[in-house]
Amino acid sequence: MRFDSNPLSLYKNKHNHVFVKFAVSFVLLGLAFRLFVSDSIRFSSVNFESQQTQIHVEETNTGPPVPSPPTINPLSADFHPNETHISSNQEKCDLFTGEWIPDPSGPIYSNVTCHAIEGHQNCMRNGRPDSGYLYWRWNPRDCELPRFNPERFLNFMRNKWWAFIGDSISRNHVQSLLCILSQVEQAVEVYHDEEYRSKRWQFPSYNFTLSVVWTPFLLKAEVFEDINGVSSSEIRLYLDELDTKWTEQYKNFDYVVIAGGKWFLKTAIYHENNTVKGCHYCPGKNLTELGFDYAYRKALQLVLSFVTRLDQKAFVFLRTTTPDHFENGEWFSGGTCNRSVPFKEGEVEMRDIDGIMRDIELEEFGKATGIGAEKGVTLKLLDTTSLSLLRPDGHPGPYRQFQPFAKDKNAKVQNDCLHWCLPGPIDSWNDLLMEMMVDGING
Repeated sequence: MRFDSNPLSLYKNKHNHVFVKFAVSFVLLGLAFRLFVSDSIRFSSVNFESQQTQIHVEETNTGPPVPSPPTINPLSADFHPNETHISSNQEKCDLFTGEWIPDPSGPIYSNVTCHAIEGHQNCMRNGRPDSGYLYWRWNPRDCELPRFNPERFLNFMRNKWWAFIGDSISRNHVQSLLCILSQVEQAVEVYHDEEYRSKRWQFPSYNFTLSVVWTPFLLKAEVFEDINGVSSSEIRLYLDELDTKWTEQYKNFDYVVIAGGKWFLKTAIYHENNTVKGCHYCPGKNLTELGFDYAYRKALQLVLSFVTRLDQKAFVFLRTTTPDHFENGEWFSGGTCNRSVPFKEGEVEMRDIDGIMRDIELEEFGKATGIGAEKGVTLKLLDTTSLSLLRPDGHPGPYRQFQPFAKDKNAKVQNDCLHWCLPGPIDSWNDLLMEMMVDGING
């Protein structure tokens, strides 16, 4: 082996070796720097694009922020993945403000499939020629309103009793509910009064009882008129006594829909404390004109006091007054309702009488809710007045009678512009009713 012992040679060799190491290190450092810079640029580019995308979305989404969907526990017995339910914490959602929108699907029942429709509301059977009024649904402004689910409703109502208390509009309403529920099970009628105004049904598979109690004033009253509204004497109305037809049954009820309204506009003599207090529209009687609003307020105060002070903790709905749509006269003076499409918001104004009634309802309901909450009674306002005002097309009109123009196309017949065709707009009241019930149960 040859060994070079020259010091200069050793220095040169060592120098060359160090230089090689330095060159290699420099190259590796350069490569690392290049990779670092490249990654940094690429990361910055991606981040910039992401920010640009976010800015673009925020700039184009000029409407109000979309609320997050309600959190639903999939293990809850009330959870149904194919159903929409309005969360109770969506405070901005007003079920009663909105518009009627076209609904090509139409009603879930017909006058053929439902046998609970009274003749006066069976518009198709009676010969109403148009059917466009069937293809609309109520759409609240700030939320979606689910369609009534009859099977789910009946499951909620196992071993329960539901009552509608009021006048013929309440009977109209309960017929709508019966028709919807008949898609799951036919009700069995188990009771009716002599005039078939108050009725009771049962759904055997669910042990569910449904009643309608006809009490047009909710108060004790002596009425002297026939089914067509022809009176032989003034109504005698007792402003300090509730009608026992419903109060004696009340302890049986789990859910109640209470409503008053148009009957208070009739001529009536008012009694309080076993004396005649005054009247409404009784010229020639030499009595003080107290006005229908005086009697209506007294009635609601007495009703709401009764339902909030009892030990019976029923779930109570107060339904607001129903506007009529008579034009060119009243029901007794040739008034008609021939419109075929809904009004849009702002196209019609509420009549003074309906406005007065609704104001009384809102005021007295507001006073009662606090008392009810203290006593454990759930009170809900079923405010159907404004949405019903927009449906002049949903009444029987001349088709409250069977084939009214069969013999004479120009026949003058009495119109019904207060009650609702079945199927018809009143079916949406039950969509609202179920949503409020479910919200109350889950809330």
